[in-house]
Amino acid sequence: MSTGHVDAGEHNQMTPKKEYRSKARINIDILRVIKREGDKCGPTRILYGANLSHDRLIRYLAQLRELQLIAEVKENDKAFYVLTDKGKQFLNELSRIERFADAFGITF
Repeated sequence: MSTGHVDAGEHNQMTPKKEYRSKARINIDILRVIKREGDKCGPTRILYGANLSHDRLIRYLAQLRELQLIAEVKENDKAFYVLTDKGKQFLNELSRIERFADAFGITF
């Protein structure tokens, strides 16, 4: 007879495991959000598009600016982020690498 109680072990098997995103994957997600928005994007759109908290977003944007992959521009006292030529080149090369890996059955 069942007591309705779910054993902790059973629960863990039924709960899908959360997928871990590396720092590199998060940076790539941010760059791709900016590209998708026409190479210029506000922080809120990036936050939702890359699924990040505000604190994490600020840290990643600072890192991407330091790497000169994005630049911050101000319009009417609002901040927007744009891909630099280096950022565009990075995404182009990444796409080329992903296509190459995919040809061998390797996915990222």
